[in-house]
Amino acid sequence: MIDGVMEVIFCCPEALIFNARSVYTIVFASKRKLRFTVFLPLLEEFEEHAEKAKTLPDSTSNENKLILYALYKQATVGPVNTSRPGIFNLRDRAKWDAWKAAEGKTQEEAMNDYITKVKQLLEEACISA
Repeated sequence: MIDGVMEVIFCCPEALIFNARSVYTIVFASKRKLRFTVFLPLLEEFEEHAEKAKTLPDSTSNENKLILYALYKQATVGPVNTSRPGIFNLRDRAKWDAWKAAEGKTQEEAMNDYITKVKQLLEEACISA
């Protein structure tokens, strides 16, 4: 923030992005506005645990993998923005259903739940090793 005015952090012909105390506002050329909040310490911890999740053992259950997937998508994308896959696409349909189940969570809640779940699964993996 510069002298009480929002700081322009990105500018292109399609949009401007302003920052004021971690609340970002995107103003599109069409005058449509989109606001979102970034929780920097939480975001850093979330990204750290997203990397740690890649080290989970292959024995991690599909149920737990789906929970992580849903929380990750909710934290990074938000509510489901695609149509439900067809009945013969079982894998993608299960992922979509898991994401849809997490739809009521805020970005912050999804990040916190994701971090907690990764910690839990890593502890379980250490105990069983």
